[in-house]
Amino acid sequence: MAQPNFSPAADRNKQPILDVLLKALPAQGSALEIASGTGQHVAWFAAALPQWTWQPTDAMPAALDSITAWVAEQGLLNVRPALVLDVMVPEWLPVGSAKFDLIYCANMLHISPWATCAALMQGSARYLAAGGVLVTYGPYLEDEVPTSEGNLSFDQSLRAQDPAWGIRRREDVEEEAARAGLRLLSRHAMPAHNLLLVWGSSS
Repeated sequence: MAQPNFSPAADRNKQPILDVLLKALPAQGSALEIASGTGQHVAWFAAALPQWTWQPTDAMPAALDSITAWVAEQGLLNVRPALVLDVMVPEWLPVGSAKFDLIYCANMLHISPWATCAALMQGSARYLAAGGVLVTYGPYLEDEVPTSEGNLSFDQSLRAQDPAWGIRRREDVEEEAARAGLRLLSRHAMPAHNLLLVWGSSS
C-alpha cells in the first residue's frame, strides 16, 4: 500500500476544526468531504465521530492513495472508499446517490479558480439533506476585519503562482451562496487567521 502524504498545516488545524464540528454537528450523520487532499482531516474526524459515515473525495486521482492509506492506518470502518470528484462537474455523484448531512471543504477556494466557489455552493445545495450544512475552512478577506500581514503575503504569493488563485472575500462567497439558496449560519475565528464558516439552506 502507498504511504500516506503528510501536510503540516492539516496536522496543525485538524483539532481546532474538529472542536467546532463536535459542537456544530449532531451525534450521527453522513458527510461528504470535498478536496480531501492528503486524507489527514477525514481520518481524524472519522475517528472522533464514529457514528458518522464519511465519503472522502478529491479532484486529483493521485490523492486517493494517500487518503486510502490514512484511513487504513487508523483502521477506520466508517469511511467509504475515496472517489474522484471535481466540483465543476454538474453531477458530483451517480444519479440516485443519497444526500449528506454535512459537506466539508477545507482550503480549496483560494487555490482554485473563482468559478469553483459557485460550483461548490450550487453542488452543495443539490447534495445536502434537509437541515444539512456546508462547512468551509480557510483564509478569507473580510470588509470589516483588517487583513493580517501573513494573509496579505499569502494572497500575493498565491496570485504570483496563478492569477486565478487568491484569498476570497467572505462577502463575495456569501453572494455565491445566496445564489444557490444557502446562507451563512455561523462564523468561527480559527488559529492562523483562518475562518470556519457554516452554511445552510436560506429557505
